[in-house]
Amino acid sequence: MERTSTEIVKAADITAIETSTDRGAVDSELTYLAPAAAAALGLLADAIKRGTADRETVVRALKEAAVHERFADVLEAASEDVMHGAEDPYDCDARLDADNFSGAASEVRRLFRWL
Repeated sequence: MERTSTEIVKAADITAIETSTDRGAVDSELTYLAPAAAAALGLLADAIKRGTADRETVVRALKEAAVHERFADVLEAASEDVMHGAEDPYDCDARLDADNFSGAASEVRRLFRWL
């Protein structure tokens, strides 16, 4: 039986997500959000491993969910944050960091076009 992406399927019961906050280090809301995003991707990987989905089904599901776009958005936001935090917009180190984040975002989008 094939499922559509709009069907709700119980894949896991999440009982806890341990973060660096739980270990005493709180820097920002990213301390909570990044581990939650990583845990969600881990659940997706586990669901794929348990299932009988073929390559096309997995790729279609990832593209429909726009996983690559959201990940690229995170990298672009990091790029913008680096440039906003730079005292000198012509600072080579800051520009290199920002360009690396921006380039990584472009690569994520490009890679999904090849799938």
